[in-house]
Amino acid sequence: MKAFKDTLKEIRRQGRLRDTPAAPVSVPAPPPEPDFKQLFSDVKPLKCQPRHIPQHKKPSPHPRHRHGQHALSHQAEMEMLRHMTGLFEPQDSLVQYSRPGMPSQTLKRLRNGHWPVACQLDLHGMDRYQAQDALALFLHRARHRGPCLRIIHGKGFGSNGQPVLKKLVRTWLSHHPEVLAFCQANETMGGEGALLVLIRRGHQAESGSE
Repeated sequence: MKAFKDTLKEIRRQGRLRDTPAAPVSVPAPPPEPDFKQLFSDVKPLKCQPRHIPQHKKPSPHPRHRHGQHALSHQAEMEMLRHMTGLFEPQDSLVQYSRPGMPSQTLKRLRNGHWPVACQLDLHGMDRYQAQDALALFLHRARHRGPCLRIIHGKGFGSNGQPVLKKLVRTWLSHHPEVLAFCQANETMGGEGALLVLIRRGHQAESGSE
Protein backbone atom coordinates (compact mmCIF):
# COMPACT_ATOMS: atom_id res chain seq x y z
CA MET A 1 0.00 0.00 0.00
CA LYS A 2 2.82 2.35 0.85
CA ALA A 3 4.56 1.54 -2.38
CA PHE A 4 1.40 2.50 -4.32
CA LYS A 5 1.19 5.87 -2.57
CA ASP A 6 4.82 6.57 -3.35
CA THR A 7 4.22 5.79 -7.00
CA LEU A 8 1.17 8.07 -7.09
CA LYS A 9 3.17 10.96 -5.59
CA GLU A 10 5.86 10.48 -8.19
CA ILE A 11 3.30 10.60 -10.99
CA ARG A 12 1.77 13.82 -9.60
CA ARG A 13 5.21 15.42 -9.26
CA GLN A 14 6.04 14.64 -12.88
CA GLY A 15 2.69 16.06 -13.97
CA ARG A 16 3.38 19.32 -12.17
CA LEU A 17 6.71 19.54 -13.89
CA ARG A 18 5.08 19.19 -17.30
CA ASP A 19 2.50 21.90 -16.51
CA THR A 20 5.21 24.40 -15.63
CA PRO A 21 5.61 26.88 -18.60
CA ALA A 22 8.87 26.61 -20.37
CA ALA A 23 11.21 29.53 -20.29
CA PRO A 24 10.72 31.81 -23.35
CA VAL A 25 13.23 31.38 -26.09
CA SER A 26 15.09 34.59 -26.70
CA VAL A 27 14.64 35.89 -30.25
CA PRO A 28 17.45 38.04 -31.59
CA ALA A 29 16.39 41.62 -32.35
CA PRO A 30 16.12 42.57 -36.08
CA PRO A 31 18.95 44.62 -37.45
CA PRO A 32 18.22 48.35 -37.62
CA GLU A 33 16.90 49.71 -40.92
CA PRO A 34 19.54 51.41 -43.02
CA ASP A 35 19.39 55.17 -43.39
CA PHE A 36 18.12 56.06 -46.91
CA LYS A 37 20.18 59.21 -47.20
CA GLN A 38 23.26 57.38 -46.04
CA LEU A 39 22.77 54.57 -48.58
CA PHE A 40 22.46 56.99 -51.55
CA SER A 41 24.81 59.64 -50.32
CA ASP A 42 27.14 59.09 -53.29
CA VAL A 43 24.36 59.34 -55.94
CA LYS A 44 24.34 62.58 -57.96
CA PRO A 45 21.05 63.80 -59.54
CA LEU A 46 20.89 64.34 -63.29
CA LYS A 47 21.01 67.90 -64.51
CA CYS A 48 18.32 67.36 -67.22
CA GLN A 49 15.01 65.54 -67.13
CA PRO A 50 15.38 61.78 -67.61
CA ARG A 51 12.35 61.73 -69.96
CA HIS A 52 12.43 63.29 -73.41
CA ILE A 53 9.28 65.23 -74.34
CA PRO A 54 9.19 66.04 -78.07
CA GLN A 55 8.14 69.54 -79.01
CA HIS A 56 5.86 69.64 -82.07
CA LYS A 57 5.80 72.79 -84.11
CA LYS A 58 2.42 74.36 -84.71
CA PRO A 59 1.39 74.39 -88.38
CA SER A 60 1.49 77.71 -90.10
CA PRO A 61 -1.94 79.28 -90.69
CA HIS A 62 -0.79 80.35 -94.16
CA PRO A 63 -0.85 77.78 -96.98
CA ARG A 64 2.50 76.72 -98.32
CA HIS A 65 2.85 77.39 -102.02
CA ARG A 66 4.60 74.84 -104.13
CA HIS A 67 7.15 75.76 -106.71
CA GLY A 68 5.54 77.03 -109.87
CA GLN A 69 2.23 77.91 -108.14
CA HIS A 70 1.27 81.52 -108.55
CA ALA A 71 -1.95 83.24 -107.54
CA LEU A 72 -4.03 84.56 -110.42
CA SER A 73 -5.05 88.15 -110.55
CA HIS A 74 -8.74 88.99 -110.22
CA GLN A 75 -8.97 89.86 -113.89
CA ALA A 76 -7.36 86.55 -114.90
CA GLU A 77 -9.73 84.59 -112.65
CA MET A 78 -12.80 86.28 -114.12
CA GLU A 79 -11.56 85.61 -117.64
CA MET A 80 -10.98 81.93 -116.85
CA LEU A 81 -14.44 81.59 -115.27
CA ARG A 82 -16.06 83.28 -118.26
CA HIS A 83 -14.62 80.66 -120.62
CA MET A 84 -15.33 77.72 -118.31
CA THR A 85 -18.92 78.62 -117.48
CA GLY A 86 -20.24 76.91 -120.58
CA LEU A 87 -18.66 73.61 -119.56
CA PHE A 88 -21.09 73.29 -116.65
CA GLU A 89 -24.24 74.37 -118.49
CA PRO A 90 -26.51 72.26 -120.69
CA GLN A 91 -25.97 72.75 -124.39
CA ASP A 92 -29.64 72.54 -125.34
CA SER A 93 -32.66 74.13 -123.72
CA LEU A 94 -35.64 71.83 -123.25
CA VAL A 95 -38.82 73.27 -124.74
CA GLN A 96 -41.02 70.78 -122.91
CA TYR A 97 -40.68 67.73 -120.71
CA SER A 98 -42.90 64.86 -119.60
CA ARG A 99 -41.84 62.17 -117.18
CA PRO A 100 -41.88 58.63 -118.65
CA GLY A 101 -45.21 56.94 -117.92
CA MET A 102 -47.28 60.13 -117.99
CA PRO A 103 -50.40 60.18 -120.24
CA SER A 104 -49.80 61.43 -123.76
CA GLN A 105 -52.29 64.31 -123.29
CA THR A 106 -50.47 65.72 -120.23
CA LEU A 107 -48.44 68.36 -122.06
CA LYS A 108 -51.39 69.44 -124.20
CA ARG A 109 -53.63 69.84 -121.16
CA LEU A 110 -50.90 71.71 -119.29
CA ARG A 111 -50.31 74.08 -122.22
CA ASN A 112 -54.06 74.75 -122.61
CA GLY A 113 -54.52 75.70 -118.97
CA HIS A 114 -56.34 72.60 -117.81
CA TRP A 115 -54.86 73.11 -114.33
CA PRO A 116 -55.05 76.60 -112.85
CA VAL A 117 -51.77 78.13 -111.71
CA ALA A 118 -51.63 77.75 -107.92
CA CYS A 119 -48.49 79.85 -107.29
CA GLN A 120 -45.49 81.26 -109.10
CA LEU A 121 -41.80 81.97 -108.59
CA ASP A 122 -39.89 84.87 -110.14
CA LEU A 123 -36.14 84.30 -110.50
CA HIS A 124 -35.30 87.71 -111.95
CA GLY A 125 -32.14 89.24 -110.48
CA MET A 126 -30.80 85.94 -109.04
CA ASP A 127 -27.58 84.21 -109.99
CA ARG A 128 -27.51 80.47 -110.64
CA TYR A 129 -26.83 79.55 -107.02
CA GLN A 130 -29.56 81.75 -105.59
CA ALA A 131 -31.97 80.52 -108.25
CA GLN A 132 -31.25 76.87 -107.48
CA ASP A 133 -31.88 77.35 -103.76
CA ALA A 134 -35.05 79.37 -104.37
CA LEU A 135 -36.38 76.80 -106.84
CA ALA A 136 -35.75 73.85 -104.49
CA LEU A 137 -37.62 75.55 -101.63
CA PHE A 138 -40.42 76.67 -103.91
CA LEU A 139 -41.05 73.16 -105.27
CA HIS A 140 -41.06 71.69 -101.76
CA ARG A 141 -43.59 74.19 -100.43
CA ALA A 142 -45.77 74.19 -103.55
CA ARG A 143 -46.67 70.51 -103.23
CA HIS A 144 -49.48 71.47 -100.85
CA ARG A 145 -50.68 74.46 -102.91
CA GLY A 146 -51.65 72.90 -106.22
CA PRO A 147 -50.36 70.79 -109.09
CA CYS A 148 -49.67 73.60 -111.58
CA LEU A 149 -46.97 76.25 -111.03
CA ARG A 150 -45.47 79.09 -113.02
CA ILE A 151 -41.74 79.73 -112.90
CA ILE A 152 -40.42 82.93 -114.44
CA HIS A 153 -36.76 82.63 -115.37
CA GLY A 154 -36.69 85.52 -117.84
CA LYS A 155 -35.12 85.90 -121.25
CA GLY A 156 -31.86 87.34 -119.97
CA PHE A 157 -28.59 86.46 -121.64
CA GLY A 158 -25.44 85.59 -119.75
CA SER A 159 -22.01 84.48 -120.92
CA ASN A 160 -21.32 84.14 -124.64
CA GLY A 161 -24.70 85.67 -125.48
CA GLN A 162 -26.61 82.58 -124.29
CA PRO A 163 -29.45 82.50 -121.74
CA VAL A 164 -28.17 81.09 -118.45
CA LEU A 165 -31.14 80.55 -116.14
CA LYS A 166 -33.40 79.47 -118.99
CA LYS A 167 -31.28 76.39 -119.65
CA LEU A 168 -30.40 75.65 -116.06
CA VAL A 169 -33.94 75.88 -114.69
CA ARG A 170 -35.28 73.50 -117.31
CA THR A 171 -32.47 71.05 -116.67
CA TRP A 172 -33.03 71.20 -112.89
CA LEU A 173 -36.75 70.62 -113.33
CA SER A 174 -36.23 67.59 -115.59
CA HIS A 175 -34.18 65.93 -112.82
CA HIS A 176 -36.43 66.87 -109.90
CA PRO A 177 -38.34 63.82 -108.55
CA GLU A 178 -41.57 65.79 -107.91
CA VAL A 179 -41.81 67.34 -111.40
CA LEU A 180 -44.13 65.44 -113.73
CA ALA A 181 -44.05 67.74 -116.75
CA PHE A 182 -43.36 71.28 -117.89
CA CYS A 183 -43.83 73.35 -121.03
CA GLN A 184 -43.16 76.86 -122.17
CA ALA A 185 -45.87 79.32 -121.15
CA ASN A 186 -47.98 81.13 -123.73
CA GLU A 187 -47.30 84.78 -124.56
CA THR A 188 -49.86 86.08 -122.08
CA MET A 189 -48.10 84.25 -119.23
CA GLY A 190 -44.49 85.03 -120.11
CA GLY A 191 -43.71 83.19 -123.35
CA GLU A 192 -40.09 82.08 -123.62
CA GLY A 193 -39.29 83.62 -120.25
CA ALA A 194 -41.61 81.39 -118.19
CA LEU A 195 -42.63 77.77 -117.69
CA LEU A 196 -45.79 76.00 -116.62
CA VAL A 197 -44.82 73.13 -114.33
CA LEU A 198 -46.91 70.15 -113.23
CA ILE A 199 -45.84 68.55 -109.95
CA ARG A 200 -47.05 65.80 -107.67
CA ARG A 201 -49.46 66.85 -104.99
CA GLY A 202 -48.34 66.51 -101.34
CA HIS A 203 -50.32 63.36 -100.56
CA GLN A 204 -49.16 61.71 -103.80
CA ALA A 205 -45.51 62.41 -103.02
CA GLU A 206 -45.85 61.02 -99.51
CA SER A 207 -47.70 57.88 -100.60
CA GLY A 208 -45.21 57.29 -103.40
CA SER A 209 -42.33 57.30 -100.95
CA GLU A 210 -43.85 54.64 -98.72
